[in-house]
Amino acid sequence: MKEFGGSMIKSELVECVTRNYPGLYQRDAETAVDAVLDAIADALATGNLVEIRGFGAFSAKERRSRVGRNPRTGNACPWSPSAYPHSRRARKSARRLIQFA
Repeated sequence: MKEFGGSMIKSELVECVTRNYPGLYQRDAETAVDAVLDAIADALATGNLVEIRGFGAFSAKERRSRVGRNPRTGNACPWSPSAYPHSRRARKSARRLIQFA
């Protein structure tokens, strides 16, 4: 496992799953990880809240429309409203993070 402070990419997550479940083939672990991530993304796209007990919650938040500026010309540019993912960690995972600090 990587040292604390680094980032984990999807292939490393798949590797972690196959290491913890040795009877599982890597392609099956990759399919499972893809299925979980796709389910979370689909739920957020439809505006649902995704809550994983002991880990955290994911939701989609809305950015309001606004007027921005083109940095090169200074002209006003309208920005349409957009959605972005928001996450909130659970207390249990927050305590685990504090132990590493």
